Amino acid sequence: MSRSLNKVTLIGNLGNDPEIRTTSNGSKVANFSLATTRQWSSASGEKQEKTEWHKCIAWNAGAKGTGLADIVERYVKKGDKLYVEGSIEYRQFEDKEKQTRYVTEIKVREILLLGGGKGGSGGGGGDSFDGPARSSKPAAAKKGGGDFEEFPGALDQEDDDLPF
Repeated sequence: MSRSLNKVTLIGNLGNDPEIRTTSNGSKVANFSLATTRQWSSASGEKQEKTEWHKCIAWNAGAKGTGLADIVERYVKKGDKLYVEGSIEYRQFEDKEKQTRYVTEIKVREILLLGGGKGGSGGGGGDSFDGPARSSKPAAAKKGGGDFEEFPGALDQEDDDLPF
């Protein structure tokens, strides 16, 4: 049996605020462009830099208000540094002039907010969102201080006893 893997991992910055749309069946989808930049020195010692732009799409898969598109809509904005994990998809369509257009997209499965953008906290840590199974508590703390109305039950959890 042959195996295959389609997995993309990116760390970059948002070029613009995400575009949020609702489909005809009520599903929410977030589209955003993520820039990744690599730097190197040429043989002559001259610094070189190249930026690649990745079109990313995040769908809501969970309960209302807890899907990836909802998280992107609430917490992600232009300049934010993100870790994005997903799969690469290729599709084609016909535009208004009957020309065939080809699109490469990253279908997002996980997003980590890394900070460091406008208003970001910087550093290496981040808030993790992977649909409804992940806790949204850190995001509320990051963005609003103590405002937990959006996340009922977030304060009901007992603190763990730590051995140190």
